[in-house]
Amino acid sequence: MERTFLRQPYLTLILDTAGGIGRHLGVFSCTMLIVGRIIGTGVFSTPSTILGSVGSVGASLLLWVAGFLLSFCGLFIWLEFGTMFPRSGGEKVYLEAVYRRPKYLATILFAANAIILGFTASNSIVFAQNILVSAGHTADRWVVRGIAIGVMVFTTFLHGFTPRLGVYVMNVLTLFKTIILVFIVVTGWVVLSGKTKIKDPHMNFHHAFAGSSNSSNDYATAMFKVLFAYSGWQNVNYVLNDVKDPIRTLKIAGPLGLGITSGLYIFANIAYFAASSKTAILKSGTTVASLFFKNVFGRHAQKALTVFVALRYVLLAPCLTFSAARVVQELAKEGIPLPFGNRFWASNWPTQNAPFPGLIAHLIPTVIIIIAPPPQIAYPFILDVSGYPTQIINLFVIVGLFYLRWTKPNLRRPFKVWLPLAFFFLVAVSFLLVAPFLRPANKVGDTPPLPYYLYCLIGISVMVFGVLYWAVWQLVLPSVFRFRLVPRKEVLEDGTVITLVSRLCSKYIFRLVTGTDWDSVLQGKSGMRALRTTSR
Repeated sequence: MERTFLRQPYLTLILDTAGGIGRHLGVFSCTMLIVGRIIGTGVFSTPSTILGSVGSVGASLLLWVAGFLLSFCGLFIWLEFGTMFPRSGGEKVYLEAVYRRPKYLATILFAANAIILGFTASNSIVFAQNILVSAGHTADRWVVRGIAIGVMVFTTFLHGFTPRLGVYVMNVLTLFKTIILVFIVVTGWVVLSGKTKIKDPHMNFHHAFAGSSNSSNDYATAMFKVLFAYSGWQNVNYVLNDVKDPIRTLKIAGPLGLGITSGLYIFANIAYFAASSKTAILKSGTTVASLFFKNVFGRHAQKALTVFVALRYVLLAPCLTFSAARVVQELAKEGIPLPFGNRFWASNWPTQNAPFPGLIAHLIPTVIIIIAPPPQIAYPFILDVSGYPTQIINLFVIVGLFYLRWTKPNLRRPFKVWLPLAFFFLVAVSFLLVAPFLRPANKVGDTPPLPYYLYCLIGISVMVFGVLYWAVWQLVLPSVFRFRLVPRKEVLEDGTVITLVSRLCSKYIFRLVTGTDWDSVLQGKSGMRALRTTSR
């Protein structure tokens, strides 16, 4: 691989966007990227678990409305950051812009969350369960796992070897997914009109708040699932290097994509509650959409329509992997030490057009989480364990927004969020981080036999691991082995510019081995040659 060395201390916007397929995503593709990511397994599978947590139909619907409001508050905050720093990476870029010291700490914390918990196993698991139910087969645990892994491997190779085809497929299938959800919404209106075989479509709305939980833990845990269902409104922020006119496109695609899906979500939940009893929904598990089709159209139609819903789950995978792989690539480009070297993970090998190594890094934790927990609790546990550390990252981002408003009021901001909305988002995130530690009303949570607080501890442990990883890399090893970490730039053969952190030994050893003074490392060609010699 041919390499070119650069001496710039930091990546400029031009260097950061170098390499790969270039800017090819317009407003339509970005809107589809958001809609396709948001319309995931959540609206088709989580209503039953959310209802089970909060205890009533009214409280469940209010949580969906609250999730819509919180998501829009978060979207406006991410719009301000995204238009200030129009680069791929999302929260990684924003954390680095705010928390510059200690150097690399913010990047490591984000990397720990993005890589260790950056799995998208939930969609492939629900796809496997629904496709087996529609085929009349028992959802055996290893059959479910095998199908789920096959889905993720297919998606990885789709985006890794045919990136333009992957984007085309993503756009077309996102329209298909949206049509299915619109069909459920319209059918729900027909059910509410009383013109179907559903005897009392208003039954669940007569005493909508009867049985509501009074536990903060229940509402916080349920809200994690609601926010998971809405997650994806920040999807374009992760791939801004691929977006045409990123500031304009982001300001249009973000509100448009979230607005479309939010309305569909709320009406879809009303349709579920109109077509099925509260008890039936609670027993449906992750197949609440299948129950809806059965009650409205009959068992034969249920099987056919459930196949379409199951396909919708597998079609979400391209949207998830498309953005997740680019986050991994951005982390590798920043010089964070990764196994097998940063050149591999930051590259667009083998096609020079798509980050296939980043896709592999995303696939590995996804396969692990598909295999590890028991299938019957895998889905709710995945939602919880991925949601908690995300809120920790969100807390740092929103605090960073207030910090920049205070310390750098004159920064160019093509979009500015209204501060009361930002403060509301801050309060909500703080509640979501504290409330899960309070004992739930049923004493066990929604993932027995696992402790109800386990997902919180896992999220915090990932962050602590990030701090320890940074301390070993930046403090312990340099102190013990007496070397300095010096960043340098390198251009890969596909045009991608990456940061490599070299280990520079002590002055005495460096002069003895290279015959060059320490200070000449940063001056002239001889110093750069010496640096490359000692750092390999």
